[in-house]
Amino acid sequence: MSTLKEIGPLVIAGFAAFGLAVWFSIIVWTFLDIRARSRDWMIWIFAVALVAIFNVFGLVVYLILRPHETLMQAYERSLEEEALLQEIEERPICPNCRHRVERDYRVCPNCLQRLKDVCARCEKLVELDWPVCPYCELERKHPVVLPEPAATRQVVQTAPETTTEPLREKLGSS
Repeated sequence: MSTLKEIGPLVIAGFAAFGLAVWFSIIVWTFLDIRARSRDWMIWIFAVALVAIFNVFGLVVYLILRPHETLMQAYERSLEEEALLQEIEERPICPNCRHRVERDYRVCPNCLQRLKDVCARCEKLVELDWPVCPYCELERKHPVVLPEPAATRQVVQTAPETTTEPLREKLGSS
């Protein structure tokens, strides 16, 4: 019986030390977590005080109220969104069928609409409606007037340079 009286206070002290260690560790974890989720030091203080005062119950409340994503996750998400928007904005579309095309395409692969010409002097790609080559200053004889997009077009008379029939024949015969 005397050994039980001697062990009792040690067990209670062990449980108390363990409880204090858990309490301190959730306070530290809360601080590190809220610091990764917010830049506002007032929110940091509020979150740590909530957990320090109410212990596990404060932790539960903090877990319910904390921001959904960390600052790093929000930054990565914004970078992904920005990259997607930039990719969408940078790729031109065919004025005829509205499909995406690359900048160096001479013809739309979907509808075979001519998109660009090759300069006779420097052999660089130039827009159909440019009156002069911006690279070598060669004046173009007949810049093509581009038709309206197919979705808004009513009746458009195309110039012989924009017709796609010869190209269709070439592609069909090869």
